[in-house]
Amino acid sequence: MSPTSHSPAGARKITLMLAAVLLLTLGLASCGSGEDADSGGGQAGSGAGFPVRIEHKYGTAEIKSSPKRVVTVGMTDQDAVLALGVKPVGVVEFPGMGLAVDKFPWSTAKWGGTPPTVVGQRDDYKLEKIAALKPDLIIGLYTGMKKEQYDTLSKLAPTVAPPAQYGDYAMPWKDITLVTGKALGKEAQAKELVAAVDRRFADARTKNPGLAGKTFAVADPFKPGQYAVFGPTDPKVEFVKGLGLTVPDAIAKAAGKEQATVIGSERLDLVDVDRLVFLSSLPDVQKMVGGDKVYAGLKVAKENRAVFVPYNPTGAAVSFGTVLSIPFAIDQMVPLLNNAR
Repeated sequence: MSPTSHSPAGARKITLMLAAVLLLTLGLASCGSGEDADSGGGQAGSGAGFPVRIEHKYGTAEIKSSPKRVVTVGMTDQDAVLALGVKPVGVVEFPGMGLAVDKFPWSTAKWGGTPPTVVGQRDDYKLEKIAALKPDLIIGLYTGMKKEQYDTLSKLAPTVAPPAQYGDYAMPWKDITLVTGKALGKEAQAKELVAAVDRRFADARTKNPGLAGKTFAVADPFKPGQYAVFGPTDPKVEFVKGLGLTVPDAIAKAAGKEQATVIGSERLDLVDVDRLVFLSSLPDVQKMVGGDKVYAGLKVAKENRAVFVPYNPTGAAVSFGTVLSIPFAIDQMVPLLNNAR
């Protein structure tokens, strides 16, 4: 997982590699769809409002009738589909997650004991497996889908790729939820789900005014002396911003257009902030970071304002950053941030 360089290209490479590990709700009772997913994949809607046309970076997906067999090929796309009461029949899987797709605590109840078929890992889609599921809709929004892949997938079923304005793994959770709602014929329900999560954020800010305006950084210490520091557009950072904290300009500048910048110990001054959040799936990561003499000299370390977040399940919920995982992550992260002082 080590980067090849500290250049933007190197940072992008490590960002995409880390995304698989750091994909880093409570079953979403508070933000639930109000209907249960059925055991056969779930019919997405009554058929009213179809056909639906969705423009994206590779063209236009036309969904002629209510989908019944949905396959998701984006990193976290299944959560928005599940939140809308539909169980995907096929999903992609990501190495290093530690849990099967249907076992995350914020979504496991939605699967109802019926796991989906795994149709590949990350952007390596197994087309024969997807075809065997006979999908009538393929959703690939939080993904690095290439044009050639889209061309092949769209021959199997209407395929919804990300909008043109977003790069790989860059579509925000709100837009993912709303576009998914449109594709499933459940736009009104999708808007309600987004509003419910916004209310959860607002409630957390109101109840925790001590966090307002605090500077923070989110970092992955992926090897001794090496750190991926995530920029303002990364879902993990967006999540903490939603709780009222702020990203220093220096971090935003260092990340630039990338989701993360990779630094060595000599640049740890970037993360000498009010709250430093470490997300990592490595064993003994706190011991590893504590052994970094530069880190030990930081004010944030001396004052015990760093938070080491266990990957399963809290770090994964923060990393997913979906309509289902965010409420769960809020409940877990707020006490950790409050206690880091």
